[in-house]
Amino acid sequence: MHASDIAVNVPTVTVHDPVALAVRVMAVSRLPGLVVVDERSRPHLVLPGTQVLRLAVPGAYQEDPALARAVDEEHADHFWQELGDLTVGDCAPRRPVKPVTVRADATLLEVAALMARLHSPLVAVVDEDGVLLGAVTLERLITSLAVFGHVD
Repeated sequence: MHASDIAVNVPTVTVHDPVALAVRVMAVSRLPGLVVVDERSRPHLVLPGTQVLRLAVPGAYQEDPALARAVDEEHADHFWQELGDLTVGDCAPRRPVKPVTVRADATLLEVAALMARLHSPLVAVVDEDGVLLGAVTLERLITSLAVFGHVD
């Protein structure tokens, strides 16, 4: 079985999209992360959900837990809605990061090894030109391995 056999279509965002939209896309689609694409539909970044959360949480709160504790419950529940015009690109890692991708013909072992090595619950599946075809989620991979790899 190949990555393309279990890949699913996923909504994507760009570096120009607001962080609040990225959070909503991930939540509504119930994804473990996001694929950020360029203008040619090539993965620019593949962000695990924890990294998407890092985009939404202001740095001061990440660096100082006491500051986060000082915010009352009402405001703490809505902090991410106060991101204003911040875009994914504004908050993305500054140093270049190679997106977590595999070619369509990658085996499930290759996908699993990549996910494990990079701690990514989402892998973008690309064609020979690097254009996004879909993505493999950790849940989809584990289910495929459990169901199709089971021998009685």
